[in-house]
Parts: sequence; C-alpha cells; structure tokens
Amino acid sequence: MKQLHKPNLWSFSLFNAERNLDFHSVFWCRPAGNVLIDPLPLSDHDAAHLERLGGVHDIILTNSDHARAAAELRERSSARLWGPRLEPAFLEAIGARALAVDHALGADLEVIELAGSKTPGELCLLLEGDTLVAGDLLRGQRAGRLNLLPDAKLGDKALAIQSLEALAGRVGIEAVLVGDGWPVFRGGSAALLELLREARPS
Repeated sequence: MKQLHKPNLWSFSLFNAERNLDFHSVFWCRPAGNVLIDPLPLSDHDAAHLERLGGVHDIILTNSDHARAAAELRERSSARLWGPRLEPAFLEAIGARALAVDHALGADLEVIELAGSKTPGELCLLLEGDTLVAGDLLRGQRAGRLNLLPDAKLGDKALAIQSLEALAGRVGIEAVLVGDGWPVFRGGSAALLELLREARPS
C-alpha cells in the first residue's frame, strides 16, 4: 500500500481505463480498530502489508457503487461492514450495518451524509478532524483541484451543491481523499471553496 500524508493512512489503487483515472481505497490505522474504506481487490503484496499493520476491524462503504471487494475482504478478516443508512436494501443484500451520523466508532471519525449524488445518503468521512474521505460526489479529474460528479450522474444538482456548501463551510480540512482521481493533500478547505465557486450557477 502507498503511504499517504499521515503516518497512519495508506492507500491502494486501480487504474480505470474507461474513466482514465485511478480508483482508490483508504486504510486507516488507529488504536480503536483499523478501518478500510471502499476496498478494491487487494494484491498479495498489499494484503500482507495490511496484515502487518494489524488487519481490518471495520470496513466502511461510502455508497452502494463502492461495494467492490468488501464481501471477500470481510470473509478474510471477520471485519464489521458498514454503509449508508439511506440505502437499506443494499445494506441488507450485503449484510452490512447502517452507519449514521450518531455512530459509536470513535470520536476521531465524523460521518457526514451527502444529498444529490447518484446514490441516496452517500457518506463522507472526516478522519481525525483534518482528512476528508469522499466517495463519488467529489472527485479529482485534474491534479491539484476537485470537481463534482458530472451533471448527468447527479441525482439532484441543487442538493449536491447544498451538500458541497456544508463541506466547504468547514475549516481545518487539510486533505481530501477522493474515491476517483487525484487526491488533494494540502489546502483541502481552500480546494472545497474553489470547487463551490465553480459549481454554483452563475
């Protein structure tokens, strides 16, 4: 796995030729139990690395389109599986628990529900107060900046912009780790504000 901007954060990726960008999974090593977010299939190398870091305690899916290799990895690790509470049929189908804002997974994890994306109640995860992990609504087509999911895939653009406004109103976000494309490792709050200015109707 690749080291990210903090010593307890790692990532592994898969290039998607159709979209011409990387898909990413995030591994968060923490005393309360290691968390794997939106897991892609693991190579033998990455699986061994993950085990050396203590294995997986919880798997979190930000949306139903990111189920990816979650079922396989849960069987290998006996980890608990979590997903958006507003997708109950999806949660039941994969045997996952609903992850809500008032969860009990630790104060270092803030769960944020987004509206207007391509799936209901897509999750954003704020780790340790300064690292935002996004699923599909936010992405990074170009290095150094963020963009929204294309209009054709949005469920409701006005609601998506409202969700973005709530994220951009937060201070202290250093990094934005997107599921698709280039992450932003510095100035995350500023990158969110820039995206909001671009996304708002003129």
